[in-house]
Amino acid sequence: MDESPQDGEHTPELFRNVDGETLRRQVLEIISDVLADSDPQKAWAREQLLHLLAAHMDDPEQALLHHLISTRNVPDSSHEESSEDSSGNTPAAPGKRMLLTAFQPIRQLPGGEVIGVEALARFVSHEGTSADVWFRGAAAMGLGPDLEIAALHLALSAAGEIPPHLFASVNLSPAACADPRVQALMLGGTVDPERMVIEIMGDITDRDLTALTAVLSPLRQHGVRLAVDGSGPAATSAKQILHLLPDIIKVDCDFLAGAVASGHQPATPPFVFALAEQTGATLSAEGIESREELAAVVELGIARGQGYLLGRPSVDPRDWAAWTGEADLAEGRE
Repeated sequence: MDESPQDGEHTPELFRNVDGETLRRQVLEIISDVLADSDPQKAWAREQLLHLLAAHMDDPEQALLHHLISTRNVPDSSHEESSEDSSGNTPAAPGKRMLLTAFQPIRQLPGGEVIGVEALARFVSHEGTSADVWFRGAAAMGLGPDLEIAALHLALSAAGEIPPHLFASVNLSPAACADPRVQALMLGGTVDPERMVIEIMGDITDRDLTALTAVLSPLRQHGVRLAVDGSGPAATSAKQILHLLPDIIKVDCDFLAGAVASGHQPATPPFVFALAEQTGATLSAEGIESREELAAVVELGIARGQGYLLGRPSVDPRDWAAWTGEADLAEGRE
């Protein structure tokens, strides 16, 4: 029997731009794994998933999304997610396979020392649906902040395993920032707020700018830093940057391509440089994938960088532990 939806009839907005057959197969495999787990402590998760499947008989993708959000959200003591097993280790929470945190190293330039990491959500598998699709779909279904906070909770838990001298950057939309759970998580966890950076993702409307500044103020007073996009389609406007006064302004791969094409040093410095100087923000480049892009970034005097050339995202704590400030750019990272 063909289990793939026809013409998107039953596919929630979350998955409209994804290969339906491939996604349906992945979703059903994960659902089977959860239901086949015989661990008595996870009986509640199996019951919850069965209930959601019954409520969304034609939409296993939507049932899985709701299950994923609830199992990775701020922990409920009734689920006993923090209890230890007989070996003294904290057992993995239900749904962990569905939502993972990958960290990508951020390096000081030109030396190359690892100074921080960016937390990136990974769903289902590295070959599956991209994180952007999940977050856009969750937002379309009114579940955007819930999914972001679920990812934030997991990222903050994982950040306890990175070397203590590194900062950790997390991505949040303006809507999620306004949720009181964000402040509770970031100020009530085991990671020092001074090691945390919030990178604003998505559009910021002028109408919401004052409210966003207000909700971020208590976090920034405790040392949490703020990063915004200074280039690309998601760039924060100059007016908004001057209002928010971020600590970090990021430039993307489109900016890097322009720098390479112009011979690294344009006749007129990019406007984002003037914004960084005016606000006192540090410039950070992302998406560095070639030696030419790295050379352009260094020649422009950008202080920080990340990208596949400098280190790929990893979900393995053994990789995180190895980021002890080593500066090995000369060896190449192709």
